[in-house]
Order: sequence, then C-alpha cells, then structure tokens
Amino acid sequence: MLQDIATIESKYKLFIGKTAASKSVWALKSKNGWANSHSNDSEDVDVIPFWSDRAYAKACARDDWKGYLPVEIPLAEFLESWCIEMADNEVLAGINWDTNMFGKESTALDLAVDVLEQLNAINSAISFKNYSSINEFITEISESLD
Repeated sequence: MLQDIATIESKYKLFIGKTAASKSVWALKSKNGWANSHSNDSEDVDVIPFWSDRAYAKACARDDWKGYLPVEIPLAEFLESWCIEMADNEVLAGINWDTNMFGKESTALDLAVDVLEQLNAINSAISFKNYSSINEFITEISESLD
C-alpha cells in the first residue's frame, strides 16, 4: 500500500510540474461530454480526470471511455474556469489516472493552489481573465479555503 501512495504522489507531482511547464492540461471528451467517474472513496462524489500529457489521456480512452478523444485545455482556463466551477459543484479532480483508474483525487482548489505555486516557483508568466497575478489568485483561493 505504501508503494501505491508513493506512486500516486509521484504522478501528482509530475502533473503539477508538467502542466506548469507546458501551460496545458488534458482531458477526455466525446460527443456526449467530458469523461468523468465516481470517487474511489464514495459513489456520491464525482471526479473529472485530467492528465499532464496527451499520451496519458489517450491511454485511458478505453472501456467506458472508448470513443473519447484527448482534448487540450489551456492552463489559465483550467485554473480559472474548471477548478473554480468544480469546487463550486464539489467535484474532485482525478490526477494522471492510469488505465485502471488508479490515481490521486484532489479537491479542485487544492490542485489549483499547487499548480499556481509551481508557476511561481518557476517564474512562469501566465495571463488570467479575472486575476491580475498568480499571487492574487492564490490569495483569493486561500481565503475561500479558510
């Protein structure tokens, strides 16, 4: 079990680093909408999976998600629109799930803060529609978490 936790955390850190560097996130979409699932912890909690690159997303387009295609989401849009809306709807983010649907499930705001802090750490410039800076965005999210 310890190895599983280490693997999950490693894949989460990979996601944070790669998405901050590439400024994009990947999800699966079909004509019926975005791929989603239930939390491994509760059938009552919805999860939308995201991947740090196209190949990981494409590998999961099978079984229930056969016919889904990887779609790139710009990082600013992901943080401002997706994460905020997912938090409002209490939907979790599944991070870099493998083909067995194994991976970290994170609250959208915790994920957003981790990505924003990584952007700061690498001195990456990113433009938002609703925030003047990464720090302003972090401050607003942190206040909503308190």
